[in-house]
Amino acid sequence: MSKKIVVTGATRGLGRALVEGFVRSGNQVFGCGRSEDGVQALQDRFSDHIFEVVDVTDFAQVENWAESITEQFGAPDLLINNAGIINSNAPLWELEINEVSKLFDANILGVFYCIKAFVPKMVKQQSGIIVNLSSGWGRSTSPEVAPYCASKWAIEGLSKALAQELPPGMASIPLNPGVINTDMLQSCFGSSAEAYPNSQEWAELAIPYILSLSPEDNGQSLTVPQ
Repeated sequence: MSKKIVVTGATRGLGRALVEGFVRSGNQVFGCGRSEDGVQALQDRFSDHIFEVVDVTDFAQVENWAESITEQFGAPDLLINNAGIINSNAPLWELEINEVSKLFDANILGVFYCIKAFVPKMVKQQSGIIVNLSSGWGRSTSPEVAPYCASKWAIEGLSKALAQELPPGMASIPLNPGVINTDMLQSCFGSSAEAYPNSQEWAELAIPYILSLSPEDNGQSLTVPQ
């Protein structure tokens, strides 16, 4: 059965792979990203779907985007908060305040903004799955990525608390995608990132797994099988 799926951070990495996989699976996709060129490329390739330039750290932009989608198509069946960034490798005390502030804005506030904009419509119909992309570093830690770890631990807590607030028939799930060879991983691991599956390989397992999520998974910390 076709689903209406919202994906943030849709223009690159895991988001782009998710968009392509969901489209191939026959779903209706609504994606956003900050890159005008990236959004236009998606729109050109998938003309039957809708992509917008949206900065998830700007609530007015997120709210306008959500209203446009829900007024035309109704509430999404699946909201995937994927957009996020990582800090440059450095001890916490050496990082610039502005860099850490931007990371928290994107990785935490951006998720909250999308939940605030989309979830009331989902709650009204008492159906829908919210998937917040977490990380192995949201359940463990590593040196030189302390802000990223903190943001993903926050996503774990936010998702589990939200799960306790939702009505029956819905779910909030912190989802660890696993270790994938993306630009973000390369920034941390360097050339050793090549040992891990790329986004397209990952999506072959991730797409059916995500589509199988149900209200029974509400509040569980899950990981895409690899």
